[in-house]
Order: sequence, then structure tokens, then C-alpha cells
Amino acid sequence: MKRQFGFSVAFLTLSLLTAASHQSNAQDKQAKPSSDIPRFVVDPYWPKPLPNRWVTGEVGGICVDRQDHVFGLNRAVVSPVQKILGKTPAPPVIEYDQAGNIVNSWGDPEVMPKTLHGCIFDKDDNIWIGGSAGGTIQKWTHDGKKLLLQIGDRNNCDGQCGEASSINASKTSLNQPADIAIDPANGDVYVADGYGNHRVVVFNSKGQFLRQWGEKGTGPGQFAAAGAGHPHCVVIGDDSLVYVCDRGNDRIEVFDKKGSLKSIIPIKLGTAYSSATDGTPGAKRIASANDLAFWGPKQRYMLIDDPGNEQIWILDRSLAQGSSPPPIIGGFGGQGRNVATFITVHGIEVDSKGNLYTAETIEGQRLQKFVPTGTLPATGLPTYLGSPHYDAVPDKK
Repeated sequence: MKRQFGFSVAFLTLSLLTAASHQSNAQDKQAKPSSDIPRFVVDPYWPKPLPNRWVTGEVGGICVDRQDHVFGLNRAVVSPVQKILGKTPAPPVIEYDQAGNIVNSWGDPEVMPKTLHGCIFDKDDNIWIGGSAGGTIQKWTHDGKKLLLQIGDRNNCDGQCGEASSINASKTSLNQPADIAIDPANGDVYVADGYGNHRVVVFNSKGQFLRQWGEKGTGPGQFAAAGAGHPHCVVIGDDSLVYVCDRGNDRIEVFDKKGSLKSIIPIKLGTAYSSATDGTPGAKRIASANDLAFWGPKQRYMLIDDPGNEQIWILDRSLAQGSSPPPIIGGFGGQGRNVATFITVHGIEVDSKGNLYTAETIEGQRLQKFVPTGTLPATGLPTYLGSPHYDAVPDKK
């Protein structure tokens, strides 16, 4: 199931939310040298080469089923040069096994959500898929042979499609949704309705509206007003809290299931369009808090996908005390096309064995697999943006 590998709880109190949200990179200052950093190493042979001259295009979503098979959502945009070379669009959904072999592929681009973006499996191993264009999410059988449920319309939005006309109003439609989470307790569906609207909206398992929260802004509980993808991810932890990526504000906001804000976790403030707390203008990149996954026993660690800096950050939740946010203790990645580097790293996922998978959009257009291989000491490592950093490549033999 999506991002559900272990669990641990230790977070801010509500009374210190505002202070936490204005601590620029407070995690770096709080990281303790005694905390070893989980080490991930890229598997350069995963996945296997695609058949039939397929081109995935942007890989807009990634999720893992109960068999630890990895599903990539492909936007399958073929460039003019690729067309000249005889390349063809890959199917919208490709299922890979642990060895990187293709198990299944399916999907009709004229039926599925537009600009595929975000997926998750429910307890029955059905797959829910969204799209960051149009106004719908869909529930399909595992093999893609039957559409089981649709919320909203693929061609129409809650208001005019797009961020400029965000109204957060409809109880039956969405506006360019980014991500989906399923409550394992009751099957409720949580949607990060964030490319057009600025809300988290909740439906029951039958697609009936239950509640929503969120609005434009930079304050506690709000989502960034510009730059698209706010909110960009939604994940339910084993603590029954709802973790939401407020990408444009460079932070994770944590709510209970009713929408009451519980904590704010800043992630490399100043990466996005917003300014850092010292007034430094934002780097005007795509931002730092794009997606997240839990990892380790009792979900001790939180892995953050940061496309603005092309990193995967590792936060240690066991080091959070009282009002302190969990610190960033390390990270890996970098800009590039080589293995273990990224170009617009867009989504992350963890399987039951602790393997980490990443999906890249824009010019990246690929999946990568990272295998956990012990730990590294925090001391003695080079740093990047104030955090210990390593290259996720195999050791030389």
C-alpha cells in the first residue's frame, strides 16, 4: 500500500505552529550527529528496457500494489524528433515487478484522467488514478479492465479549469487534482485538489462528498496561491494523521482527518517562489515539498521529494521533541541524467521491503529504484544546503 512502511509519532504542538513555520531550515540546526543516516543505493538495472520502441514521456505518478509491483503513470508525449525516429507512446499504465520486468500495461488516454498525476491502491488492490488537468479521479480494477468509479469529469472542472479561477466550491467535481490517499480504516478518499483549487477534499468510498479544508495563503493551514500544485501530495500516516505537501510554501502541513492543523514541517524554505524568513527572495524553482513517503520501523523516517533542489531528503521523526519539527539528517541526489541524479523528481514510493522508487517528469521521464543498504554516519559527510549529503551509488569493487 502507498507509503505505508513502518511508523513513529513525534511532532509539534498546535500552539507553536506559527513559530515553526517561520524557522528557516530549523531542521538542519537540530540534526544530531549521533543519528545515523539510512543509506539508499541505486539499482542501475531497474527497470528493464521498454519494448516496442515505447516512450513513457513524463512519468506523472507512481504507486505500489500488495505484490510490491510498481505502477508508473505515463503521459506518453512523443517529441517530433522521437516520432521521426519511429518511437511510439507507451501505454498510460505500466506495471513492473521487483526485477523491473513489465508484467502488464494498459489504459486509454481518451478515457483516463488528463495529465496523469498521482495514484494509490486501496485495500482491495484496486487502483485510484488522478490527473492534474480536468476535474476527475478514477478507480480501476487492478488490471485496468474495468472502470469502477469516477469522481468529477475529465473535461470539466470545479469552475474554470486552472489555478486562476480556484473556487474550492464543488462537492461533486475537482479542479486539476494532484494526489489521492485512501483511509485504510474506512475507505474514505482524500484528494489533494491542488493544481486548480487549493484544498483537501474528502469523499467516502462511494464518491459522496464528506468535507474539505484549505484556501490560498501562506498562513498555517493555507496553501500557496501561485505556482500550481498546492496542495501537491496527500498521505495518511499510521498515526491517522493527514500529511499534505504545500509545495509552493516549502512545507508539509499535518492535519487530523477532520482538517484540524496539528503541525508544520518546513522543508528548505526559500526554494520556491516565497521568500525565506530572513527576507531573501525565493529561488523561484519548482519548490521543495513535492511528495513524501514514510520509511523504517514505526515510520521513523520521512522521505521528501524536493524537485527544486533535485534531492531526496531524509527526516528523522524520532529526534523531534516537544515543539521541534523532525530534523533533516541527510539527503541524496543532484541535477542530471546519470543514475542517482534527477531531472524534476516528481513522485516517490516505498514498497514493503523498504525499496524506494522515484518518478521524474518534464525532461526526466523515467523511474529509478533505490535499495536500502545500511546507514552512514552524519559526521564527516559533505553537506548540501546545510544537510549531510551522499551519492546513492554502489561502492567501487
